[in-house]
Amino acid sequence: MKKKHILYISYDGMTDPLGQSQVLPYLTENSKENYKFSLISFEKIERFEKTKKIIQQICNESNIDWHPQSYTKKPPILSTIWDIFKMYLQTKKINSINKIDLIHCRSYQAADIGMLMHKKFDIPWVFDMRGFWADERIDGNIWKKSNFIFRNIYNYYKRKELFFLSSASQIISLTNSAKKEIESWQEKTQINKKFKLKTLEIEVIPCCVDTNLFNHQNTNKNNICTLKKELKINDENFVLGYVGSIGTWYMLPEMLDFFKVLKDRLPNAFFLFITNEPAEKIKAVASSKNINTSDIIVTSCLHTEVPTYISLFTVSIYFILPAYSKKASSPTKQGELMAMGIPIICNANVGDADKIISETNSGWVVNNFEQQEYESITQKIISQPLPDKNTIIQYGIKEFNLQTGAEKFRKTYERILFNTPTT
Repeated sequence: MKKKHILYISYDGMTDPLGQSQVLPYLTENSKENYKFSLISFEKIERFEKTKKIIQQICNESNIDWHPQSYTKKPPILSTIWDIFKMYLQTKKINSINKIDLIHCRSYQAADIGMLMHKKFDIPWVFDMRGFWADERIDGNIWKKSNFIFRNIYNYYKRKELFFLSSASQIISLTNSAKKEIESWQEKTQINKKFKLKTLEIEVIPCCVDTNLFNHQNTNKNNICTLKKELKINDENFVLGYVGSIGTWYMLPEMLDFFKVLKDRLPNAFFLFITNEPAEKIKAVASSKNINTSDIIVTSCLHTEVPTYISLFTVSIYFILPAYSKKASSPTKQGELMAMGIPIICNANVGDADKIISETNSGWVVNNFEQQEYESITQKIISQPLPDKNTIIQYGIKEFNLQTGAEKFRKTYERILFNTPTT
């Protein structure tokens, strides 16, 4: 049987860490099936020059036809419009050479093209939302509603959002929380005589991880011992760990407040950050809170080395701004940590994270950012046995492994292309 031709459009680059962890693994896995993939992505020049050969080799090995485009950063707004136009021209070109059977659109810019190609050529498409993009821009203060231009762009995309949902053959959500929210929009639009949202096909696929890489049994014990010596950590130390970037959404001051409470009860505690953020930036915030900066360790490593570093954590922590848009957030670090069996401290009202932690007894949920709450969680950590490592690992592998995610995408394609019902 001739392989079905799927075009995957991503405004993220494949030379970005996100493209390498959250796009390519799914495509390489499903290219083994009855699908031929073409891939459009938008690449930042610096990263593209450094790693384009590596990405091209991955694509060649999986017979993925990669069409990298240059990402335009300036001027704001106009640059994005220009990139979407390039996206459309490249999509038309690919379709003229080899007819596209399905378009997989990652996020909202790509969805513009999916909906347009559906209208012009009746090509089915998948709206892989990744989050409530327009709301994220507002919640993160990237767009300010007080600004006339940004307010109108926000309103434009919120209207477009409903048309994307109605036009797509399948919607992919990162969380059940977002799915529930979207279904509530469906009820609201029934009242609006100008627009009625169809019954939606929504599949939940969280950010998955390579559970062969993030596997504590595959970590080298000698490397762990060497790393402990380098970082001056011993077996008696309690290590509170954080992994990943610290940007718009991650609440560094509040995480340091928690550590301060923990340190008061556990004098042997360290806060270990595995991040590319400058150490001075993190330590400056710690110092402003009267935390001894010698208790803060900041280091970075290659992605392949992250599991070794995570192995040093006694418990991990991440606090994410619980804004409206974060209903749709699935932190990649949650899957990485759970696959390694590391208990997690997280806050409520961010995607499905708190529900997962509570239901699987994989850590502790902070319901507010007050000292009393931090003291309560700290007391539980000190007085009770830590959550069972194997239980955490089992859930992490079951829910967050790449093979499971790839299979869900494959079944989505089958349902659309071969009328195969999903189960």
